[in-house]
Amino acid sequence: MTDWLPSILAEHGDDLIDGFLITLQLVIISMLFGIVLGAIIARGRMSKNKAVAGLAWFYVALFRGTPLLAQLYLIYYGLGQFSGFWRDVGLWGFLRDPFNCAVLSFTLNTAAYQAEIFRGAVQALPKGQWEGGAALGMSRFMVFRKIVLPQATLYALRPWGNELILMIKGSAVASVVTVYDLLGETRLAYSDTFRFDVYFYAAGLYLILVETLRRVWNALEQRLTRHLRREDDNSAKNAAPGAGTAAAAQL
Repeated sequence: MTDWLPSILAEHGDDLIDGFLITLQLVIISMLFGIVLGAIIARGRMSKNKAVAGLAWFYVALFRGTPLLAQLYLIYYGLGQFSGFWRDVGLWGFLRDPFNCAVLSFTLNTAAYQAEIFRGAVQALPKGQWEGGAALGMSRFMVFRKIVLPQATLYALRPWGNELILMIKGSAVASVVTVYDLLGETRLAYSDTFRFDVYFYAAGLYLILVETLRRVWNALEQRLTRHLRREDDNSAKNAAPGAGTAAAAQL
């Protein structure tokens, strides 16, 4: 059944697929938790309380200004130095697992980037959106949920997709703490066979995942912003007769 496959894939293909699935789990879990934490931090960044805004700014600066690999080392090896304390508080079972440490470090890292994405998307909206909702008697929370959030989502869609792609590629660092993701399984296959072409197959899987996601994201963005394109087309059609009349008047 597998005679047509290269020998390296026939022997280690299942392992690469298992690693590919681990990569997906790492990215999906981290991004979902990152959305929640990023939204909280974004709210803190926009807070009028200087202490809260300052703490949120420090968090974003810390995790955006340091390498993801260093953050992973600090969480996996650094927190492990205090195993006695974590046993006392009941968290050692979580922190001793390298997969959990990778998820934790990825979540903290992507939350900083997502916080800035969310904050920028909300602040990009005109203040009149808030004022219009308030004039209709809506509470500030209702204005945010009914008016601001749907529009801010459109602003955030493209950068959020870019962050997802970057997280997929950045997840490869998990292999340095013995997480057998795609790159981790690839390194094992190479150490077993010394065939460098296994890295090409791993790169191909990363490429397929990223390209598939990019196309799906483009289709989603076009779907969600189709009403904006119709408005632009209608505006162009309405402006064309006026432009012609103005040109004729100048002649």
